[in-house]
Amino acid sequence: MTGAGPLAGLRVIEFAGIGPAPMCAMLLADLGAEVISVDRLEPSGNGIPRAPRFDVTRRGRRSVALDLKRPGGIACALDLIAQADALVEGFRPGTMERLGLGPDACHAVNPRLVYGRVTGWGQDGPLAGAAGHDLNYIALSGALAAIGRVGQPPTVPLNLVGDYGGGGLLLAFGIVCALLEARRSGRGQVVDAAMAEGAGTLMASAFGLAAAGLHRPERGTNLLDSGAPHYDVYRCADGQWVAVAPIERKFRDDLLTRIGFDPTTFPDVADRARWPRVRELLTARFAERSRAEWCALLEGTDACFAPVLSVAEAADHPHARARAAHLVIDGVVQPAPAPRFSRTPAAMPQPAEPPGAGTHAVLAAWGIAGERIEHLERQGIIRPL
Repeated sequence: MTGAGPLAGLRVIEFAGIGPAPMCAMLLADLGAEVISVDRLEPSGNGIPRAPRFDVTRRGRRSVALDLKRPGGIACALDLIAQADALVEGFRPGTMERLGLGPDACHAVNPRLVYGRVTGWGQDGPLAGAAGHDLNYIALSGALAAIGRVGQPPTVPLNLVGDYGGGGLLLAFGIVCALLEARRSGRGQVVDAAMAEGAGTLMASAFGLAAAGLHRPERGTNLLDSGAPHYDVYRCADGQWVAVAPIERKFRDDLLTRIGFDPTTFPDVADRARWPRVRELLTARFAERSRAEWCALLEGTDACFAPVLSVAEAADHPHARARAAHLVIDGVVQPAPAPRFSRTPAAMPQPAEPPGAGTHAVLAAWGIAGERIEHLERQGIIRPL
């Protein structure tokens, strides 16, 4: 086992941004790629301000700070790109081209480069140039309208569906696919990941169910959207919550038996008309005990049960501890690299470093001559040591 991850040996240049692009770069770095983040010489002010060690999606890579408004900074960036296997950027369409770092300029110095781009709306189309964030993209995809309880407005979720699932994760997948193809063809290409389309991809099953007449357009009325009482969350006596999801009858019977109901006389959830009564019965029953008491009774069974945990509680759960699902890096608890590999496991990620902290070391390691590094410093294109 190498301990370096399955992407060891790959070199990636990331142009630092917010949201999906850093997530993509983190995923690649977690699994062994050498990722260099090209940061602005001066902070952009975008995103949520925080110390670097708390910006978990920036972990696992060194940072080079360049003045990309000057030709010398662009030339230095192209020298790094010439040695890379892939590039990650998440700016509005046309931004990289205006800098002189668009796909044509990069492929001129590195024809094998996989050029990964992630935006909200895609590189073309009537909305391509418009600003937006995760919530806007999942709204257009159909995902947002499907999230929420009956009779309530769409529920604003965390930025998991657009930014991270439909954006960062799919871009990482696309980059790895293009890298595999480049090994056969010897040619790079552009990967255009649009968060609106990525969120739509995550909705594939819902589209199919809707077409078959098995998913009602009214949110909160379906099997998997809190409509079904046997796929929902319930408040416990101590104010905490539990989640139950016994969709299959054998699992549902197991749950009902364990919490004190007779499955043979309990209202049959196959009849939607009985859902309100089932919800009343389950609501009253789970309110009788604390979350801890329900966990003692139901965790590890076939009842399809789990406690609803906070971020802090999730990291401390016995199953998570047994699986080493979380790490402590520079004092910050965070998820461990995933997925896992039997022969080439990922190494411990390094903490995110301050923007530009690795500039001199990285440039030297990537073959930039010392005299040129000194020249860049004198010109103000990089910061002095």
